[in-house]
Amino acid sequence: MYRVAVFLLFVSTTVRATDVQYCEENAEYEVKVKEVDVSPYPIVRGEPATFTISANTGRRISGGKLVIEVSYFGWHVHSETHDLCTQTTCPVQTGDFLVAHSQVLPAYTPSGSYSLQMKMLDAQNRELTCFSFSIDIGSAPSVVADM
Repeated sequence: MYRVAVFLLFVSTTVRATDVQYCEENAEYEVKVKEVDVSPYPIVRGEPATFTISANTGRRISGGKLVIEVSYFGWHVHSETHDLCTQTTCPVQTGDFLVAHSQVLPAYTPSGSYSLQMKMLDAQNRELTCFSFSIDIGSAPSVVADM
């Protein structure tokens, strides 16, 4: 049983880099997204989940917003807006940087595939980037009792 418990712990801490698609295919966004890491993957409702965005910018960003839109089977189900400087260190310097967003999804969140769209806006509400990616939300892992 000990080996199984270790394996379940390892699976629950898996990180997955997701495929990112820009909102507008030919847009020249000032912030280029390299990848989004999701941990744990799949996300477990009622447990903390972290999205770490690796990006690059050609200019200094003093502040702004991160806007998140969530869809479930094509239906818009949730929106939230965060101060960019609570998700990364401001000012964001030219070059590579990380944005990390963590939250606990409610226990009643339905399992399945979700689509997230994230927009990063500067302090003047100009769109710096817009991208989307998919995530899977599973249910909490069950505990197997010894027989």
